[in-house]
Amino acid sequence: MNEFVCISPDVKLGKDVRLSKFINLYGCEIGDETKIGAFVEIQKNATVGKRCKISSHTFVCEGVRIEDNVFVGHGVTFINDPYPRATTDSGQLQTEADWKVESTVVKKGASIGSGATILCNVTIGENAIVGAGSVVTRDVPANTIVAGNPAKVRRSIDPVLESEQTFASNRID
Repeated sequence: MNEFVCISPDVKLGKDVRLSKFINLYGCEIGDETKIGAFVEIQKNATVGKRCKISSHTFVCEGVRIEDNVFVGHGVTFINDPYPRATTDSGQLQTEADWKVESTVVKKGASIGSGATILCNVTIGENAIVGAGSVVTRDVPANTIVAGNPAKVRRSIDPVLESEQTFASNRID
């Protein structure tokens, strides 16, 4: 590693993981063949699956589980505390002991557009697409596109049809 990468010794990196400069990883697990962009932070007890792309300026907090083949756009923020406060009822600065991490799951094949905010206690379903700039406040069904603030279902997608269309448009005759 170089001087512009901060990776704590407790990080588990899979095979052929590609890391950009200016990243901060600690206590997390990153799957095989995943690419982590610049200015990304992935906190302890977060997992990123195999063959994922985590784009620059993204924050993956404790309690987030990202499954295989997931795309996360630039500047995506995950939230793990539904009621964040700086101090306790007695006025003392909060510590880890004063709050409970809430989880978030991103199922395989999902895509999250740039600038999205993903609140805790949600699951983004398989192959779902979250539009850029969306704020996800509730579960996203598999094979749907959601967008907006708060994110709402815009339409369903057929992952088989989408794969065939992508293949056909990339084919060279």
